[in-house]
Amino acid sequence: MINPVQRVPVAVLTASFLLVGCGGGAAQTMGQGAGGPLTQETVTHPAPTGSLEVAPQQLPGLGPKTWAAVPAKTRQAVVVTGRGRNSPISTVVLYERTEAGWRAGARWPAHNALKGWTDRHRAGDLRSPVGVYTLTDAGGLMPDPGTRLPYDRSVAFSAPGTGFEGEPLTGSFDYVIAIDYNREPGTSPLDWTRPLGAARGGGIWLHVDHGGPTHGCVSLRKDHMRELLRALDPGREPVVVMGDAASLRR
Repeated sequence: MINPVQRVPVAVLTASFLLVGCGGGAAQTMGQGAGGPLTQETVTHPAPTGSLEVAPQQLPGLGPKTWAAVPAKTRQAVVVTGRGRNSPISTVVLYERTEAGWRAGARWPAHNALKGWTDRHRAGDLRSPVGVYTLTDAGGLMPDPGTRLPYDRSVAFSAPGTGFEGEPLTGSFDYVIAIDYNREPGTSPLDWTRPLGAARGGGIWLHVDHGGPTHGCVSLRKDHMRELLRALDPGREPVVVMGDAASLRR
C-alpha cells in the first residue's frame, strides 16, 4: 500500500499502474451515486426565497436528484458531462458561485472511461462513476503549478505503457486531482485506503489527457489541468459533478 508521504521508484509503479490511478483499486462515494451514501454536508436545497445563501441559482443541466447531492457550502463545481452513457467523450466546465448565481468558465474537451459511465462503479469495469464528489487533494510528477490544494509531487506518478488506442501514457500523471470516490480525503492521491473495499474500484482522478479513453478517470489537456489546479480553492469547497448527460438530469 502506498501512503501519502512514501516515494516509490518508477519500476514499482510500472507493475501496479492500473491499480494506483485511473480506476485501479477501490472507491468511496463522497456524494450521490446510485446506491451510494450521501455526505453529511449533502442537503436538499430549499425553495427559492431570493437569498443567495438559501437558494443560489441551480447549476445548469442537473436534475433534482443530482442537484440535491451538491453540498450547500460549495462555491466551485467542476461539471463533467458525458456525451452518452457508453461514450468515452465528455466536456468539462468549472462553475463559480457568485452573488448573482453560478458563473460558467471555459468549456474544455475531455475523455472519460472507455465504456462510459456507471451508477455503481466496480474495479475493472472500464466505466467512470456517476455522482458528486469532493476535490481535496492533488499531486503529480511535475512541480506544483500553483494550486491551493495540498500537492504531493512524486516519481510514483509516472505513467508507463500505452492506452486503449495505442497512444503513449507518458505524462498522463504530470498533474492529477484526486476525485474523492472510495478514498480518504486529506491524503495524497497515491494513498491506497479504500473504505468500501478494493472491489469498488478507486484511484479515480482528473489527470492529463493522453489522447484516448481512460480506465475510469477524467482527463484534460495539460494546459487545462494547470488552469484548473490554479483555480481550485479549498476554501470554496470544490466538488466534481460527473456523469453522462441523461444521468445528471435525474
